[in-house]
Amino acid sequence: MDKKEEPASSSVPRLELSCIKCFDALWFCYSPFHQMQQYYRAGVLDNCSGKWNALFDCLSLKTKPLSQVQEILQSRQKMKKHIWSFRTKEEASANWGKWFGNQHDME
Repeated sequence: MDKKEEPASSSVPRLELSCIKCFDALWFCYSPFHQMQQYYRAGVLDNCSGKWNALFDCLSLKTKPLSQVQEILQSRQKMKKHIWSFRTKEEASANWGKWFGNQHDME
């Protein structure tokens, strides 16, 4: 969806819907580089079904009303797991001891 003028009073940021990224990912999936990389790593060629699903999903969202698309995109954004896992000081200390506690004994 192209950016359009919105009132400044809107507190929720408007999420963009662009199928170009999905198409680019699908195009790259069929490249010899990606296929050989997948064959080397997994021993099978990639059928790119996940990329096709993402493209079809994006194109189907383009047919829905803008308000409904914004709700769907916002709910998907909330469901995404954050790249970092935040821990309290006690959790971090326990994990550090579990992972690296035996390092002291090796010296």
